Amino acid sequence: MTDTNANVAVTPDSDAVSLGTWITVFGGVLGAFIAVLNIHITNASLKDIQGALSATLEEGSFISTAYLTTEIIVIPITGWIASVLGLRRYILWNVALFMIATLSCAIAWNLESMLVFRALAGLFGGALIPLSFTIILTLLPPSKQAIGMGLFALTATQAPTIGPTLGGYLSENFGWQTIFYLQIIPTSIMFIILWRGLTPTKPQLHLLKNGDWYGILAMAVGLGAMEIVLEEGNRKDWFESDFIVRGTILAVFALGAFIYIELRHKNPFINLRLMTRRNFGLANGVNVLLGLGLYGSVFVMPLYLTQVQGYNAMQIGQVMMWVGLPQLIVVPIVLRLMKVVDLRILLAIGATIFGLSCLLNIHMSADYGYDHILLPHVIRGIGMPFMMVPLSVIATAGIEQEQVGSASGLFNVMRNLGGSVGIAMLATFLSLREQFHSNHILESVSLYAPATVERLQQLEAYFSNLGADSVLAHEQALRAIDAVARRESTILAFNDAFYVIGSGFAISLVFIALMKKPQIEPS
Repeated sequence: MTDTNANVAVTPDSDAVSLGTWITVFGGVLGAFIAVLNIHITNASLKDIQGALSATLEEGSFISTAYLTTEIIVIPITGWIASVLGLRRYILWNVALFMIATLSCAIAWNLESMLVFRALAGLFGGALIPLSFTIILTLLPPSKQAIGMGLFALTATQAPTIGPTLGGYLSENFGWQTIFYLQIIPTSIMFIILWRGLTPTKPQLHLLKNGDWYGILAMAVGLGAMEIVLEEGNRKDWFESDFIVRGTILAVFALGAFIYIELRHKNPFINLRLMTRRNFGLANGVNVLLGLGLYGSVFVMPLYLTQVQGYNAMQIGQVMMWVGLPQLIVVPIVLRLMKVVDLRILLAIGATIFGLSCLLNIHMSADYGYDHILLPHVIRGIGMPFMMVPLSVIATAGIEQEQVGSASGLFNVMRNLGGSVGIAMLATFLSLREQFHSNHILESVSLYAPATVERLQQLEAYFSNLGADSVLAHEQALRAIDAVARRESTILAFNDAFYVIGSGFAISLVFIALMKKPQIEPS
């Protein structure tokens, strides 16, 4: 493994951290925020983008898939590339190219050009996530890294809640192109901060000679195929599609080859053996479940609000923002508690709060709107920092400087994989449970049941008063009952989905219980 620490100016191991260093850390964290925001702010405007590019619903889905695929490929390799090119040079080039790719998305002239630009944006933007993590672990002494992790945690939780609100507002009032133009402002600020704050270093191009090229190729093919399968599987009915079958086979063989190569290579580009360390491995297990819960809940709730309540993107954003707002208050509280409370206890508290907030959503009904969703979302927002910040610190405690790149890549890719797997699983689960409840409800709605007959008569009378003849009124009454039955089956499926998410956090408590107390230097 190469020494990532050689590429940055590291603050001496003391409590003194200069203002300039904190500003640089903020610049790195801003990059992670922008990278996560990019996907969520775009998702809120996908329908408008599809219409402008004359794309079908299935074709438009690849706009998100293109970004997510290249993002998940670049995250594990980022630490090694930073060692080769130097952290400052690599991150500044990524920021500049990300700006160009994002601006190009706004002027895309057809679907093909949009897919190319989104893939490039994911390639350059995805690298900003682990690089932010690396900056925290290398510029800050151990006693101050918890604060940096608190800032980093906000990027993963604020962006998914801000994105739909901002994307919906911009699309409805100024056009979908503005969601790309707006991102240039924070990206430019980030570029200036990092250009001034990071120390230039010589590239270590000699590392390319003995590069783990076969491992990199196997990883790229495996993760890319896996992400495409997860994103498109439900839309293509999973293994009923030859495309999904071939993608799954490719992902399994490529990822198997990747693991084999990394465990045998003398200088692997990413150290998978870190996963055998007790706390790091268990923390990544929790991280996968956190990705499922974090991104899964952000996926399921907007679907419910759209399909059941008929909310538009702006209204959904106004609901989802209540997950993010409490975190701005809770993160400083968590950082103070971390000085006196065992991190495992704080992590368990966070998992319990988050899980319970999901279980509060298992009794939703057709009347379950903004006022009912507010409390679970506020509780969820309180629980997130109790998980995100302690988990990051537990995972990275005791990680040597030369392993920072690998640890950063593994930790961030595991959360993203948890989110991808979770969303794919929940999408399929929703479809299956909706069918199950629909069949159960429709079996119960018998035309011979007194309640059904009475309701049919009421509806027939209603439609007759509107001018329909007896035959048409009867057909409209049947369709109305069918629509209600399907609506109720959809709501029950969403309730089941939140039950699954809540159960995932219950499982995470087992991983937390197996962790050993991390050795953290007091700040």
